[in-house]
Order: sequence, then C-alpha cells, then structure tokens
Amino acid sequence: MRTTAVRRSALAASAAALALLVTACGGSGDSDSGKGDEGKADSSAAPAAKALTAAELEKAALVQADMKDGKVVTKVPATDDLSADKVKADDEACQPLANLQVAAPVGSPAATVKRSWTGEAKKPAEGTDPAEALLAGLDVDKVLVTLASYEDGGAEQVMKDVDAAVEKCAKGFTSTAAGEKIEFLKVAKTEGPKGADESVEITVTMAADEGVEAPVKIVVARTGATVTGFSAANFGAIAAGEEAPFPTQISDAQLAKLG
Repeated sequence: MRTTAVRRSALAASAAALALLVTACGGSGDSDSGKGDEGKADSSAAPAAKALTAAELEKAALVQADMKDGKVVTKVPATDDLSADKVKADDEACQPLANLQVAAPVGSPAATVKRSWTGEAKKPAEGTDPAEALLAGLDVDKVLVTLASYEDGGAEQVMKDVDAAVEKCAKGFTSTAAGEKIEFLKVAKTEGPKGADESVEITVTMAADEGVEAPVKIVVARTGATVTGFSAANFGAIAAGEEAPFPTQISDAQLAKLG
C-alpha cells in the first residue's frame, strides 16, 4: 500500500463514522491490578437456570488476573457504556445486532456488568516509515464485554432473536446510536467458541469514510441464564483493508470463569 493510501486509510478508520465503534471497544478507566455449536443447543428439556444478580455477575466477570495479556478495565467509563435505549435500528428485526455492535444488552436483562479489554500493541521496527508506523499503532484488538442475566428463559430467547436477526439482516441495515447514524453493509455468522451452552460468532461490516469497510467481530454466548456479548475491532486491520480474527483469549477466559 502506498504511503498516501496508508495514511488515508488509517485516518478513515478512526474518523467520525467509527466513533461509536471506538466507544464500544475502547475507552479508559480504572484497571483491576476452538469453536462450538452455533446456537443449536436443545435446552427445552432442562428447567430455566437461575438469573445471576448484579453482585454475582460482578464476581463472574473478568479481572486483570484472569488475562495473560492486555489490559482489563473493570469500571467502564460512562462515555463508553451506551445503554440500549440510546440504540435504534431502522428495522426492528435488526435491533439485537444494533445493540450488540455497541455492547448494549439485548432484551430485558435482570442485571448487567461490563468490562473492556485492550490487547497489546505491536511495536514497529526501528526505521519503519511513519505512515506504516501509524498503521502498526492501530493494530490492537479492542473488546467490550457485556454480561447480562435473564429470568424465565430470557437468555434462550436472546439467542433465538440474535439468530433471527442475522438471517433477516444479512444484506445490511442501518441504526442510530447516541445520535450517530451507522450503515451496516452485510452480516454473516459462523460457529462460536466452545465453553458455553450456545454460542455464535458474527461479523457485521460497517460503511466507513472514503469507501473503507469496517468489519466488527461480535461473539454471543449463553451460559445458563447469562448471555455474554463480545464486541471487538482492530483498527489496524480495518485501515489495511483486512479482517482481523476475533481474539479468542478474551472469550476463552470469560466463558471459563462463567462455567
């Protein structure tokens, strides 16, 4: 990629069109010092699991000691904590995806807890071109984790609603979050991580500035009556026109702690 193209792409990836994505995956605050079934588990024969309280969710959520790398923020700033009532999809069927993209809970949870995790930046080699160094500096995985507990089978219903939304909105949709309009070009799903009763990985591709496409990775997993949503992005990959894989170390650690 030419220097000017690198610089243009890097700037585009961090422009206003991605402001909500930064909110959903980044932020600052006080830091605490394989694949599975694609939402097809049959839970109809089992009684509904008990919804965890906010205090129980807090204990089950990640802390720094749970991660071997990166930084866990346990007190997510209000600016990075978008509530569901601030998110509206133009098509109601796509609402679950609009919520998940900005790490807002789906449906009506009994309690929620949030965390953010930022991976470690890769240091560019000495003498690297400044534009390439800028791109390398953006090559960091950022994830916001939302744990939500539900009563009366609500967690199972969330997974059904998410699955239906992926099918209905596969060719794209638009939403408004905190006053910002976001255009999604396409939605696709694949198998989610192991370690949960149900899980699915979703890629939602946003339209960014200057024709740049911004793929965002979302993982949704149900453990009993708790649904965990992971909204991840890597701006370096976006700027380079690539699709970064979901950082599975974050889902592995969180699902293991819930299990």
